[in-house]
Amino acid sequence: MKKNPTLDYEKALWEQGFFYVAGIDEAGRGAWAGPVMAGAVIFPVDENLPVILDGVRDSKQMTPETREEKFRIITDYAIGWAVGSASNWEIDSMGILPATRLAMDRAIAQLQPLPQYLLIDYVRLFRQMMPQKSIIKGDECSYSIAAASILAKVCRDHWMVEHCAEEFPQYGFEHHKGYGTQFHQEALEKFGPCKYHRKSFHPIASELKLFE
Repeated sequence: MKKNPTLDYEKALWEQGFFYVAGIDEAGRGAWAGPVMAGAVIFPVDENLPVILDGVRDSKQMTPETREEKFRIITDYAIGWAVGSASNWEIDSMGILPATRLAMDRAIAQLQPLPQYLLIDYVRLFRQMMPQKSIIKGDECSYSIAAASILAKVCRDHWMVEHCAEEFPQYGFEHHKGYGTQFHQEALEKFGPCKYHRKSFHPIASELKLFE
């Protein structure tokens, strides 16, 4: 059963005097190619937020068209938002979880105003000194986290089309955005990995051995 996010976490923090609450989430963590991106968003203190953001939820539960529509609403209404990324080379160098944290840290560093509290989907950010709460399936619980997931997903999808798909059309990146579809697997077997593939990920590592 799909859950709709609420303002419960945000309201509790507003009542404690944390008026700049940032929601943080990522997109692309499980993909075979491209960067991992993280969205960060701060909304004004407004109990009518669920009305304004009606339909905003975990980005994976939304169609591309709806995500684009909600992206515009989120960016128009937010008092601060940003997207950070970590490249496939950084993912191969440090691992996906540290790279995800790096993308989140980069998004937070761009936020104006500076957040006073972080609501993060699943991950804990050890480099951030401000208070934070890591929430399992946070994009199903918090409007701020759900909105951040949409920012990350839309920006990453655009990046995959503008960079990967245009430079390497044979892989069909515009359709699967780097995730592990059958078409993507067959393209890998035929052409081998390109420079945007995560060479530390299975099945890329296996394909590299075949092309050595």
